[in-house]
Amino acid sequence: MTIEVRVPQLPESVADATLVSWHKKPGDAVVRDENLVDLETDKVVLEVPAPVAGVLKEIKLTDGTTVTSGQLLAIIEEGVAAIPGASAPAIMATPSGATTVAADSVAKQKLSPAAKRVAEENKVDPKTVAGSGRDGRVSKSDVVNYLSTKEAAAPSPPAAAPGSSAAAPSPQPKSPAQFVPAPSARGIRAEQRVPMTRLRARIAERMVQAQATQALLTSFNEVDLRAVNELRARYKDQFEKQYSVKLGFMSFFAKACVEALKKFPAVNASVDGNDIVYHEYFDIGVAVSTDRGLIVPVLRDADQLTFADIEKSIANFASRARAGTITIEELTGGTFTITNGGVFGSLLSTPIVNSPQSAILGMHKVQDRPVVIEGQVVVRPMMYIALTYDHRIIDGREAVQFLVTVKQCLEDPARMVLHI
Repeated sequence: MTIEVRVPQLPESVADATLVSWHKKPGDAVVRDENLVDLETDKVVLEVPAPVAGVLKEIKLTDGTTVTSGQLLAIIEEGVAAIPGASAPAIMATPSGATTVAADSVAKQKLSPAAKRVAEENKVDPKTVAGSGRDGRVSKSDVVNYLSTKEAAAPSPPAAAPGSSAAAPSPQPKSPAQFVPAPSARGIRAEQRVPMTRLRARIAERMVQAQATQALLTSFNEVDLRAVNELRARYKDQFEKQYSVKLGFMSFFAKACVEALKKFPAVNASVDGNDIVYHEYFDIGVAVSTDRGLIVPVLRDADQLTFADIEKSIANFASRARAGTITIEELTGGTFTITNGGVFGSLLSTPIVNSPQSAILGMHKVQDRPVVIEGQVVVRPMMYIALTYDHRIIDGREAVQFLVTVKQCLEDPARMVLHI
C-alpha cells in the first residue's frame, strides 16, 4: 500500500516554506516518525516525519523547492522492507513532471563549474577531493587546496650518496617566460554564490525595515556588576542544587529591565500607524545565536517569573533553538528585547530594534576596569550597556533614565526585590 507524504499544515503567519534537504533517498527503508526532510520557514525549521514504516518509493520535490501546506512531497511503500545491498533507482520527479536519475546526477551536482574546469585542466578525479560546500559540494578552492597539498606531499629527488664521485647536475633556472607559479603561490581567489536561507533573508528584511521606518538612536551607560557577582558567587551552588539550572546574568538583566519598563512605559510601547500602543504586559525577547542566524524567543509575562523561571526558560530556548525544535509561537510577539553580544567578546555595540518593538537593550563583555568610587580608584567588573530606541515615541530623557534605572537595579539588586 502506498502512502503519501505531504507538507504539514503551516502556521497562519507562514505562507510557505523551502525544502532544505532530504535525509533519505528513494529505496531507503524508513521507520515510523523518522525525519524524512527539513522544511525551512522564515522563523524555524520544521521536520516532516514518516507517517508509516516501509520504503521510500519516490521523491516528488527536490531541494530548494518552495512548498505550501498539503503539497505532495514523497510516496512511501508501506510494510515493504529494503533489500540489503540493492541499489534502488533514485528517481526524482521535478515540479514540471520530468524525471531524472539522482544517482547519475549527484556527482555533477556536487561539483561547481569552476571546480570542474580546474579538475579537468589538472587531471584530478573529483571523487578524491573533499568538498567544503553545502551538502559536500566541491568548489574551485577545494580543488586548488587539493593540488597544493599533493604538491607539498610529493617526494623530493634522492640526494647523492656521501663520497660519490658523480657530481650532481646543477639545476638550470627557468626563464621568466617558462615559470608557472604553483596554485598555492597564486593564492585562492574562489567565489561561491549561495542563496540566503529563509531565516537570513527574513532577518535582513526586518533589520532594513527597522532602519528605514524608525528614528533609531542609541544611548550608553556602564554598570558595576560587583554586587551581582557577589550574589551569584554566594548562592550559585544552592541555586543550582535547588533549581537544576545555573544562576546567570540574564535573569538579573531581565528583572532590571522589567522594573525600568514599569517606570517608562513608552520603552515598552510600539507604533501602529498614527497610534502608540502601550503594552500593559512585559514579554521580553531574548536573542539567541544559532548556526542558522539570530532568533528571539520570548519570555511571556516576565514580571511574573522568578529568577529560576527565567534561567530555565532561557536554557530551554537556547538548546531547542540550536536543535531546530523551537516553535513559531515562541518566537512571535515580544514588547522589548535583550541581546548579549558580550558572550562573543563585544565591548560596545549599537543593537538594532526588533520591529515593531521600540527599544532593545544590548549587553556587552564584563571587563575589570579602574573606576573612581568615593574618591578612590578601585578595580571593578564593569559592563557597557546600550539602549537603541525609536526616537519617534521615546525621548532622550526617557531613554537615559531607563538605562539609569537598569544600572541602579543591577548595582543594588535589593531594589528589584523592594520594587523601588
